[in-house]
Amino acid sequence: MNNNPNTPYANLNPDSILDAIESIGIQCNGSMLVLNSYENRVYQIGINDAEPVIAKFYRPRRWSNEAILEEHQFAAELLALEIPVVAPLVIEDKTLHDFNDFRFALFPRQGGRGLELDSLEQLEWMGRFIGRLHAAGACRPFRYRHTLTVDYFGFKPYDFLIKNNFIPVHLEQKFNDTIHTGLKHIETIFQQTGEINQIRLHGDCHAGNVLWRDSGPHIVDLDDCMMGPAIQDIWMLLSGNPMEMQVQLERILQGYCEFHDFNYRELHLIEALRTLRMLHYSGWLAKRWEDPAFPLNFPWFNTTHYWQEQLNNLNEQIQLLMELE
Repeated sequence: MNNNPNTPYANLNPDSILDAIESIGIQCNGSMLVLNSYENRVYQIGINDAEPVIAKFYRPRRWSNEAILEEHQFAAELLALEIPVVAPLVIEDKTLHDFNDFRFALFPRQGGRGLELDSLEQLEWMGRFIGRLHAAGACRPFRYRHTLTVDYFGFKPYDFLIKNNFIPVHLEQKFNDTIHTGLKHIETIFQQTGEINQIRLHGDCHAGNVLWRDSGPHIVDLDDCMMGPAIQDIWMLLSGNPMEMQVQLERILQGYCEFHDFNYRELHLIEALRTLRMLHYSGWLAKRWEDPAFPLNFPWFNTTHYWQEQLNNLNEQIQLLMELE
């Protein structure tokens, strides 16, 4: 057993991965392909006389079993409604399995191409897809997953960065002032927006988590599903200049409203959510920085240049936030 939280995958080697799969009665043929994932470890595993499966080994100590099973239940619920998601396979009446202190799930392999963010037709289709997902998500709440709040996505990552001395000393005061100003504006914007419905969301609905097939979009990776405002699953699909993003947003909402009502007050939250994501992302990298995979894949993080650039970007966001008040 590896008790070091900073190197949680030290004991996860090819033999233990294959042993884990075979422990639930599936015979592997020995082939294994490492897939792109940093938070968890994900592999394509060859199976005797069958299609390969995708094995996802959850980061130890990140989620409770209840939170993982809630992710699985949400995926199964969406699939039962014919909303295309990649849901975990049920094996021996279970979707979550244990082996040598690792928890893992198996998924069917799903092919597809990338979402074309410059295609208004595809964006409108994505709007219909998200509208259907949200119609299901609004039926009941999560009990064990996070809720998107200014505290969880703003103050907590900021506290972690400061307490663990990630900010260069010569930038610390400016960083403190900038974050406090930004979070104050974000809180004001949330208050001005008024009451919003907190529903079950994908939570990380960007183009990289969408597989496009001739039949339309398939969503993957519900690892960050959460409670929050509907706009969280929409704004990350917008790109380009303000005029281009406005056209994209209109097309997405055109499709969305065919299946679910949208509270247009939530549009007021887009720049606040964008700012929170920036801070949350920095906090996530910092929390994982002692995992050897992170310095290797994110060498630009935690440099003086990175933090100066973050300051500049956050100050630009503050200007946008002030214009919204």
